Amino acid sequence: MSRRDERARAIGWSAAAHGAAALTALAVFAALASAARAADAPAPPAYPQGFASFQGNCAVCHGPAGAGVPALAPPLLSYPARYAGSTEGRRQLALTVLYGMIGDITVDDKHYNFQMPEFSRLDDAQLAATLNFIVFDLGHAPADVKPVSEAEIAAERARAMDGAAVREHRKSVAPTVSP
Repeated sequence: MSRRDERARAIGWSAAAHGAAALTALAVFAALASAARAADAPAPPAYPQGFASFQGNCAVCHGPAGAGVPALAPPLLSYPARYAGSTEGRRQLALTVLYGMIGDITVDDKHYNFQMPEFSRLDDAQLAATLNFIVFDLGHAPADVKPVSEAEIAAERARAMDGAAVREHRKSVAPTVSP
């Protein structure tokens, strides 16, 4: 008889009971570890088509989580949600994805001088889904903000602009949507 078996017998455990207790402890530990990983996992996006479009078109400059890239592109974690709360802000969002933006802007007290490309090659549904991902999944807009619609994108598509004009429009909108 091994020393371990002798100790187990001395405290009233059989080898089988000792093994069962060890397996139970491992199962509990595994369940707790799995629950901890699940709690850390991000929720699936509310706008999965927008997520896919964002990753394929926007993440290269704004980062995969929308946090921005210093000296290149601003973060998208707060101001798009604020813009989506007003008519002119919503127009600005649609104009920006349709026609891009060129020149100096300030976001969250940081200066950017960049040239965002236009994405007018994407259809209205894809652009609306992308903006809704940005506004709701990244920006956590309040529940009273309505999703951007395909019709809003189509209305702005009918008014062709260049990136400099989009930036000029932003100058008039930005002060009205500040926190």
